[in-house]
Amino acid sequence: MTDSGAVQRWDLLGERVVLDGFRRVLSRRYRMPSGTESDWEILDGGRTVAVEAVTEEGRVLLVRQFRPGPGRILLEIPGGYVEQGESVEDAAARELLEETGFKAGSLEVVGKSWLSATATNERYAVVARDCRWVAEPTPDVDEFIELVELSMSDFLQHALSGQLTDADIALRALVALNVLNPTP
Repeated sequence: MTDSGAVQRWDLLGERVVLDGFRRVLSRRYRMPSGTESDWEILDGGRTVAVEAVTEEGRVLLVRQFRPGPGRILLEIPGGYVEQGESVEDAAARELLEETGFKAGSLEVVGKSWLSATATNERYAVVARDCRWVAEPTPDVDEFIELVELSMSDFLQHALSGQLTDADIALRALVALNVLNPTP
């Protein structure tokens, strides 16, 4: 594949906040390579982490919780926001402990992706191995969660079912755990 030079960076002409609630939304005005101008709504967020946590017994830790976007209770990977000045690994350890009460024997960042083409969120996939229970979970005041453990094969089926908001993160972690072996 060659670079034809047809794709060019758009010129940012301006930006304004259009919503500043639980999520922040920006409107960005761009000048396209054709010279036309266009407005784009951008979900403005920080870094997030999702933790594929595997116990010493080889079971996967998940949390059952209501998700307002889908409007449903889903079985999800523990995770959350990476705080300002916090490393991805420290955020993964903190979120895992807060949401499940488990501590990892080891943590490995296995990937990074963007939330979408119209979002600033950087999403990190972390594999936590040899997790062991050390304390009662201490979720945030707006988190109402239930800890669930699945076998690795049941988790693989769940990740492939489409009933998980971080399915791409889960699949990346399953590759890192050698559960999935993508073909070249």
